[in-house]
Amino acid sequence: QIRLVESGGGLVQPGGSLRLTCTASVFKLTNYAIGWYRQAPGREREGVSCIALSDGDTRYEDFVKGRFTISRDIAKNTVYLQMNSLKYQDTAVYYCAAARRSFIVTIMTDYDYWGLGTQVTVSS
Repeated sequence: QIRLVESGGGLVQPGGSLRLTCTASVFKLTNYAIGWYRQAPGREREGVSCIALSDGDTRYEDFVKGRFTISRDIAKNTVYLQMNSLKYQDTAVYYCAAARRSFIVTIMTDYDYWGLGTQVTVSS
């Protein structure tokens, strides 16, 4: 059992940036894959990006490619999601999730642990 805590959300204007942080309470984070998901009001939860912590392999959904960057700091048990050029439609609660896999995980139901989320609001 691991605990995930997201932070870094907030209110930002269109075109602005935020960096989300996911900190995991686990001894060896390299045994896990981490995903970022988001859920907007009235919509289903959707994937944003994911990373395999063993080798740094990453994936991005098309709607964030070129704008968002996922990265890891193994020493801090932390995964980041740098979000640039934010749009109104990026408004959502952002969740990080962990799967005990040494390879990248792209299927939401394969994630075993979830954080409580952090709100991102893009508004002028």
